[in-house]
Amino acid sequence: MNELGFFSVTVIPIIFIVAAYLLGSVSFGIITSKVFGLPDPRTVGSGNPGATNVARSGNKKAAILTLLGDALKGWLPVWLALQFNMLMWVVAGVGLAVFFGHLYPIYYKFKGGKGVATALGVMMAVSPWLGLACILAWGIMFAISRISSLAALMAAALSPAFAYLLLPYKDYVWMVLVMAIMLFWRHRTNIQKLMDGTESSFKKK
Repeated sequence: MNELGFFSVTVIPIIFIVAAYLLGSVSFGIITSKVFGLPDPRTVGSGNPGATNVARSGNKKAAILTLLGDALKGWLPVWLALQFNMLMWVVAGVGLAVFFGHLYPIYYKFKGGKGVATALGVMMAVSPWLGLACILAWGIMFAISRISSLAALMAAALSPAFAYLLLPYKDYVWMVLVMAIMLFWRHRTNIQKLMDGTESSFKKK
């Protein structure tokens, strides 16, 4: 293998994966809260710098921007990897890198969010149909329960099955499975609260 071939096969994929992790480490919940003059989401509510916790501030615009920002950062590096015709293992590696960057951000002492929006962005880049299926699952459960974490867990539980059914390339199913497992792990305190009946909801009081 010549130097150009080695660079394209080895170095460029590593650059993509590292860059994806660094982008994933950017917390739009923290940034948006600062812009809108809101408390740091890590210090209020659930302590999670995600859209749901930002929404608890009462500022819907900040919550929407957080959701879009976290989803977009998941979508962008995977989309770019696909545009550069990267091998499937590289695309999957990029998707996991940006997802784990959100969970364990280098800029915030490796204490990040739960990864729902970023995982959705990754899946939307791989297949819009996969992303829409997960959104539908989330929406139905949220409409029934009005509990964001329960809706996220339902979407995460179904995502590997959706990936298997909808993706033409089954190599991506393992990526979705890893994200689903990590979503459950990151929601372990929510799961305990759901079992105890103490999980917060958006039901009108």
